[in-house]
Amino acid sequence: MWPDMSISTAASLLLPTAIPSPSQNVWYIGVFPIRAYAIAIMIGIVVAIWIARRRWAARGGDPDTVLEISFWAVPFGIVGGRLYHVISSPDAYFGVNGDPIRALFIWEGGLGIWGAVALGAVGAWIGARRQGVSFVVFADVVAPALLVAQAIGRIGNYFNQELFGGPTTLPWGLEISPTAPEFPPDLPAGTLFHPTFLYEMIWNLSAAVFIVWLERRFKLGHGRVFWAYVMAYTSGRVWIEMLRIDPAHTFFGLRLNVWTSILVFLGALVAFVVVGRRHPGRETTVLVAAPGDTAHEASDPEA
Repeated sequence: MWPDMSISTAASLLLPTAIPSPSQNVWYIGVFPIRAYAIAIMIGIVVAIWIARRRWAARGGDPDTVLEISFWAVPFGIVGGRLYHVISSPDAYFGVNGDPIRALFIWEGGLGIWGAVALGAVGAWIGARRQGVSFVVFADVVAPALLVAQAIGRIGNYFNQELFGGPTTLPWGLEISPTAPEFPPDLPAGTLFHPTFLYEMIWNLSAAVFIVWLERRFKLGHGRVFWAYVMAYTSGRVWIEMLRIDPAHTFFGLRLNVWTSILVFLGALVAFVVVGRRHPGRETTVLVAAPGDTAHEASDPEA
């Protein structure tokens, strides 16, 4: 049988023809729902903290300091992410058929990374200030951990069957149930879609490895690891966002998040270059320099 089989037929037997979507995204323990989206977010946070603790210790800091700062950064980040999502997608909550109270139902999905990073940074700044450590060093330490957390968080979108890309015939096309709320009504059942959750997972994990290499190769510091993270993430978000077909506000033919990614990338690029010229190398301590003490601000002599 095998000698007479065509290459395309053999390949179809050996390679997957589609990625099936989970049939369930919520489980109940008694009357309490356990949602896959919330589990993915929590696992991402735990893994990010674990990575950040190890990186903080490698910089000479107390790993428990990361936990103390996280107690501020995580709640601020979740609130910021939800605020950005609600503001950028108001119709679902304040439109004609919207339900404002659902803006509080964060467990159903919907966190905007821009709001999460922005307000999370505010929380981290408060936490770092209270611990007497450098917020900039903390930002550099946590940067690759954020990418890993974001990659894990995308698994929640997979379980929710949301935020997928346009139709595709590729063998890794994503199956979406025709009864799913986001299934395009003008497409036939069985249509496969670009698994943008998977694309972003792979991109983020690759970017995390890349910026760790970049940091070690060039002894980056003074916030440049964080700005490298921003550039790496936004450059991937541009092309991944352009694949998605979920409703979104557009300006001049591009989705809001595409414009946001472009502008944030350019801002991060300018910050990366300016900081590099002003502060080559990296800090020798995680502590905040006392007034008049320049030792803590000194660059790594090995840079």
